[in-house]
Amino acid sequence: MTVTGIITAIIIGAIIGALGRLVVPGRQNIPIWLTIVVGIVAAFIGTAIAGAFGVAATGGIDWIELLLQVAVAAVGVIITVSLYGRRGVR
Repeated sequence: MTVTGIITAIIIGAIIGALGRLVVPGRQNIPIWLTIVVGIVAAFIGTAIAGAFGVAATGGIDWIELLLQVAVAAVGVIITVSLYGRRGVR
């Protein structure tokens, strides 16, 4: 993986993670770096799921793949909020 690939993964992860946070209702008390990590992981998982269904490489913008990535990011944000929120001091 090149430096350009890593930077692209971070940017796409931030966008996917932010979209995932927007889909989840309520306030999420997780830091931005964790949102980016969730977005990067969701982008890889969403692409793998799209590849399994045969919709990863279509002509034009891959809307189905993008929707799968955002859905996985939303689930990832929900899981992360539930796990991350438990470790704070109250």
